[in-house]
Amino acid sequence: MSRVLVIGAGGVGSVAVHKMAMNTDIFSHITLASRTKSKCDAIAQSVKDRTGVTIETAAIDADDVAATTALIKAAKPGLVVNLALPYQDLAIMDACLASGVNYLDTANYEPRDAAKFEYSWQWAYQDRFKDAGLMALLGSGFDPGVTSVFTTYTKKHLLDRIDTLDILDCNGGDTGLPFATNFNPEINLREVTAPSRHWENGQWIEGPALSHKQVFDFDQVGPKNMYLMYHEELESLAKFYPEIQRIRFWMTFGDSYLKHLEVLENVGMTRIEPMMFQGREIIPIEFLKALLPEPSSLGPITKGNTNIGTIATGQKDGQARTVYVNNVCSHEAAYAETGNQAVSYTTGVPAMIGAALMLTGQWKGEGVFNMEQLDPDPFMDMLNKHGLPWKVQDLAQPLAF
Repeated sequence: MSRVLVIGAGGVGSVAVHKMAMNTDIFSHITLASRTKSKCDAIAQSVKDRTGVTIETAAIDADDVAATTALIKAAKPGLVVNLALPYQDLAIMDACLASGVNYLDTANYEPRDAAKFEYSWQWAYQDRFKDAGLMALLGSGFDPGVTSVFTTYTKKHLLDRIDTLDILDCNGGDTGLPFATNFNPEINLREVTAPSRHWENGQWIEGPALSHKQVFDFDQVGPKNMYLMYHEELESLAKFYPEIQRIRFWMTFGDSYLKHLEVLENVGMTRIEPMMFQGREIIPIEFLKALLPEPSSLGPITKGNTNIGTIATGQKDGQARTVYVNNVCSHEAAYAETGNQAVSYTTGVPAMIGAALMLTGQWKGEGVFNMEQLDPDPFMDMLNKHGLPWKVQDLAQPLAF
C-alpha cells in the first residue's frame, strides 16, 4: 500500500481519486491538492459519501515549485499524480525532483503564451530523473495513454508489423447545451484550433485546422463527422514505432460546436495574446473559459457514449490484417459511479491505473517514459477490471481514406 498526492481538482482529478479510493489495497492514503481548496473539499465529500474513504485536501499553487516541493515533503507520497493544467507540468516535475518522488501526468507540457504542445520539454528531463533514480510517466490518460497502450498491445499480440495507425476519438455525448467543451475549455479550444498534422513516410504533413473531414460509423454512437487533428501521442508513437508509415488522429465534432467555434474565432475570443480591456490586461480565451460551462458540472446532463480506439493495418504470420481495438464508455454510467461525465472518466481511470502500476512496481524504471515503452498487458487487464473494457475486432479491409 502507498501514499499518493494528486494535484488538480477538475473532473479528471475527481474521477482519479474516486477510483483510487475504491482500491485501498493499493492507495492507502490520498491527498488531493488544488489552487482552490473548496473544490478539493467537495470532491473529498463525494468520495466519502460514495466509498466511505476519507482523503486529505490541501491548497497549492502548482506554478510555485518551492511550495509544491514543501507540500510533497509534507504529504510523503510514493507518487505525485499531476492532473493540473499542462502549463504546470515542468514546475511539478521540478518539485518531484527536489523532493525525490516519482511523477505521472496525463497531458504533455505546453507554454501559456504559445498554442504549441510537444514532448521536447519533458523529454529533456530524461537525465535528471535517471540520475535521481526516479521515474516520470507521461500521458497516462486515454489519448494520449490508452491509445498508446492499444498500439503496443497490437504490436505485441495482434500484428507482427504495423504499417498504418489511425486513432479515432468520438464523444457521442449530448448535453443539450448549444456550446460546451467536454474538458478544460481553454486547453480544448487551443487544441482544436491548431493546424492539423500527421505523420507519413518519415515526415510531418500539416494542413489547416479542421479542413479534412471523414464520416465513420461508431459502435453504440452511430455515424459521426470526424476531423483530422494533431494530437500529442502522434509524436511519441512516431518516435517509438518508426516503422509505422502513417499515423493519424481523428476527433468527432458536431455542426453546432463548429458553428460556435467559427464565430468565436472570427470575433477573436480564442486568441491567447493579451489585450487591454477597461484598463486591465486580459487574455480573450481565458475570459471565454469563465463564460463557458465548467466541464465537471456537465455530468448530470450528459447522455450517450464515447467510443475511442485504434485501427492498425499490417502483417500477421505473413498475411495482411486490419485490427480495431476500442472502448465504449457510457456518460450515464460514469456519472453514476463517480459523479463525472465520461470524458473525465476515460482520462481519470487510466491515470489511476498508471499510478497503480507504478506504485506496485509492475511498471518501473529510471528516467522519463511514455506509455508505449512499457508492457501493455497489466494495463489492459486493469482497464477491463476498472470500468473501461475493450474489445478487438478484425476489419475486412483498411480504412478507405
